[in-house]
Amino acid sequence: MKTQLDMDKIAKGLGAERRGRVAAGAGYFGATQLLADIVARFRVPSGGGRPTDPSWTERRLLPLAPKTLKKLEEISAKVREHGMSVEPMQLAALLIEKTAENLSEEEAENLVRPKRSASR
Repeated sequence: MKTQLDMDKIAKGLGAERRGRVAAGAGYFGATQLLADIVARFRVPSGGGRPTDPSWTERRLLPLAPKTLKKLEEISAKVREHGMSVEPMQLAALLIEKTAENLSEEEAENLVRPKRSASR
């Protein structure tokens, strides 16, 4: 089992101050972070089968546009080149989870268009 790092203790030891989370975006560093997340979180179930995140207990259908599925398939193929097996929809679940974690209330509100008033 991996030990959790105490980031507050590390920052204090370095004479630094924590100011919030940093999330990798697109490009090489984003891909490296995504691969690290997959390696850290995915485990083979005790009964065997495909590696997955043990905390994922909910199953839902997720409609996708064909171009989105194609992109997920391409990214999954690149991850598999690095030796970690991940299916496109597992990748989608991980990306949804990470985005939801980092999305502020204000950003979430901006995703929804305001309702038009009935007086028009």
